[in-house]
Amino acid sequence: MKSPEVLEIKEIIEETPTIKTFIFDWEMEGENIPYPGQFLMVWNFKDEKPMSISHMNFKNNEIGFTVKAIGPFTNNIHTLKEGDNLGIRGPFGNGFNCDFKDKHVLAVGGGVGMGPFIPFSEECINNGGEVDVISAATTKDELLFVEELEDLGVNVYTCTDDGTCGFKGFATDRVNDLLKTNHYDSAAVCGPEVMMKPIFDLLEENNIPAQYDIGRYMKCAIGICGQCCVDNTGWRVCKDGPVFSEKQLRQITEFGKYQREPSGIKQYY
Repeated sequence: MKSPEVLEIKEIIEETPTIKTFIFDWEMEGENIPYPGQFLMVWNFKDEKPMSISHMNFKNNEIGFTVKAIGPFTNNIHTLKEGDNLGIRGPFGNGFNCDFKDKHVLAVGGGVGMGPFIPFSEECINNGGEVDVISAATTKDELLFVEELEDLGVNVYTCTDDGTCGFKGFATDRVNDLLKTNHYDSAAVCGPEVMMKPIFDLLEENNIPAQYDIGRYMKCAIGICGQCCVDNTGWRVCKDGPVFSEKQLRQITEFGKYQREPSGIKQYY
């Protein structure tokens, strides 16, 4: 198992009032080369949590993750300054398929679930695809990566629960609206499962193949401990995911219903 490498925080970007991106120097070679949809294990010298890779700069040899302050671990991360240290392991997991030459792809991110979609969009565009991204949040100030994605040439569609950025509604509503006029060959979705499940149902109804980046409680990140197994499939989110196809999700009956706490107790949505 990879041991955490203690790295200095090179840059901190305050994305929203509750979300920050942390950037590190990273040697892009061998097993260290990341791919969209993979994750890092981040250690604050007390606890360790998985974080989606949101920043991949191959020219400057940088990697980064984007995190929302929602609990003791993430609040602690948010107190750190540039020059402070964190332990990093990775990259881990099965990422997105980004081979969409001459295809039209829809990516849907809810809140900090937007994390993987700058690397995803960049890779799709480099492979000759066209990308539309829905960035969804509770309010305008919490929307992520709109300008960065537009700079890549992505068509960005925002939506907020309170209507402070044009379209008022949930990500599902925005998807449904776009499907009235746009044709998509494939889709990618990341965010809370209570958001992803109705989008899954909607894309299934419209026969659009899709990939879903899901999260579970993880310890080892390499498929040994079994902490992140889903249902009775035997699939481990850290190793077989975190990105799963729509065909795989049809077999995961817990999707959109519950996750398990560290003790194994079901936590229903």
